[in-house]
Amino acid sequence: MNNMTEEQVQELLSKYDKEARYRKYTGVLGKIATLGAVAFSLFQLYTAITGSLASQLQRSIHLTFALGLIFLLYPMNGKAKKNKLPLYDALLSILGIGVGLYWVFEYKELVYRAGMYTLTDYIVGAIAILLVLEAARRVVGLPITIISIAFLLYALYGQYLPGFLQHRGVSLERLISHMYYTLDGILGTPLGVSATFIFLFLLFGAFLEKTGVGQYFNDLALLVAGKQAGGPAKVAVFASALQGTISGSSVANVVTSGSYTIPMMKKTGYRSEFAGAVEAAASTGGQLMPPIMGAAAFLMAEFTDIPYWDIAKAAIIPAVLYFTGIWIMVHFEAKRIGLRGLTDDELPDKKETLKKIYLLLPLFVIIGFLMAGYTPIRAALWGIVSVILVGAVRKETRMSLKDIIKALESGARTALSVAAATAAAGMIVGVVTLTGLGLKFANGLIELSGGVVLLTLFFTMIASIILGMGSPTTANYIITSTIAAPAIIALLADPATGEISKVVVLSAHMFAFYFGIVADITPPVALAAFAATGISGGNPIKTGVEASRLAIAAFLIPYLFVLSPEMLLVDTGFTSAIFVIVTSLLGMLGLGAGLMGYWLRHMNWLERLISLAAGLMLIYPGTYSDIVGLAVLAIVYMIQYVQLKKQVLLNS
Repeated sequence: MNNMTEEQVQELLSKYDKEARYRKYTGVLGKIATLGAVAFSLFQLYTAITGSLASQLQRSIHLTFALGLIFLLYPMNGKAKKNKLPLYDALLSILGIGVGLYWVFEYKELVYRAGMYTLTDYIVGAIAILLVLEAARRVVGLPITIISIAFLLYALYGQYLPGFLQHRGVSLERLISHMYYTLDGILGTPLGVSATFIFLFLLFGAFLEKTGVGQYFNDLALLVAGKQAGGPAKVAVFASALQGTISGSSVANVVTSGSYTIPMMKKTGYRSEFAGAVEAAASTGGQLMPPIMGAAAFLMAEFTDIPYWDIAKAAIIPAVLYFTGIWIMVHFEAKRIGLRGLTDDELPDKKETLKKIYLLLPLFVIIGFLMAGYTPIRAALWGIVSVILVGAVRKETRMSLKDIIKALESGARTALSVAAATAAAGMIVGVVTLTGLGLKFANGLIELSGGVVLLTLFFTMIASIILGMGSPTTANYIITSTIAAPAIIALLADPATGEISKVVVLSAHMFAFYFGIVADITPPVALAAFAATGISGGNPIKTGVEASRLAIAAFLIPYLFVLSPEMLLVDTGFTSAIFVIVTSLLGMLGLGAGLMGYWLRHMNWLERLISLAAGLMLIYPGTYSDIVGLAVLAIVYMIQYVQLKKQVLLNS
């Protein structure tokens, strides 16, 4: 059923995901790399158990490990030999360790003379900035690097720009000191979250993978959805929703789960582009799925000062609607072209699969601790412990000492891209605090839209998609929330008092986050769609367009939770929330039918247009629009039902 070998999967992942292009050493270098990665994980576990160090020390040591390992593991370009360490990379690795440890050894001096920096301080700070940019380029990609450089140049030369973007200018010395010797730059909140919450949850995911839970998600999805019409596509949707709890990358999700779902979809009759689009859309949605949300939930909690559990809870209904929308359209497409489900021979053994249901227990441990009010750090620690204990139940999932070391190594390696991305994105945040760019950009968007809410949201959507192209989830959120979200916050603030409510802040950040993530399937960049075509053999742009159509919910839901915050379950009653959910789901049904051209039977162009209109009315918050939309959708259904009955009678 799986048409790709593990080597082919890794090769494809390396092609579209820079994080997977690391050197695989043997001998002494292999042992050094493993030792460094394991030491990184052990340091993070130690500080999580005993308590984090002072912010500057915790973050600088985290950066020390990250820079040292990145230049050791990641080559300068794709042409470099993957198992050889050039002298210049060895020197860069040592230099990365040096600039990180500079904070450790000079900590008291740097704190005592805050604002009075020496020439050595400036030199070390400048080197740190350059190393972070190069590390981000190697392990994350060019987009985040280019954006970071653009922001740094804006800080230095923004006084020469025309219009609202102009600022007073920043000297080179002040820029360097702000970027490396304050908590508003490289060592800012983004890296702080990476050095605490995110690392532990990535480590949790690495331990889960070692127990085989990734494959178990696939088997469970096959049992739940495999026999239904178009079963393989529904398996992709269900499996990706589950994988989103442990995956921090749309592309990685596409390649790992898509390596078996896409061939299955093609085998049952789906077009190459549609098969790739289903996997790309579903895998991208994994980044929107609580409780982890591609690690962005932890950043959002820090940026908004809203409790983590409130953010995870707020993301539940939008995520369910997203996957429900894809599921509905996959179902209608399968019915339209008459696709079958999988046979019993193509499904995993039901009894064996259900025997392993205990593998899901660590996920409930995480959720339980978070609901009980424990910190994410404590929840992640107990999650890791529970993985080891649960895995010990059966021989095939039991972790040996070697497996634990491999998990520690894998978790650290996975965290390198997040550390590089958050360090680089920290510079973006630093420039915004230095220049006030966030407020300037927000005012510019509001002025462009004339203060019209829907237009402001539309322009913010476009900005978020552009800013999010080619960036990993964490960097994506940092950029969009810093630049785009303030426009929505400024527009929705109380006009009389200027007061900004918790709901406004959360909906603005979720809006920017959603559209930043959607960039993964939005042409022309659409990294997730491009990765899917590496398996499906389809056209990348057509796959991206198809994925955007399937993920239409992601383009509509953010408008909905800004205009109707009840969906975010913040300060809202149960009845209001249920009403919004039901009408939104019905709206997704109408949209799905209209876009796919099928409901109970094939739809003509007029039925499709009416169904689309009814769907949009149901999704748009408002009692009258809901009533009209529901009535129109009911009429379309009755027409479909009557004509289907006539067709059955004629055929009989």
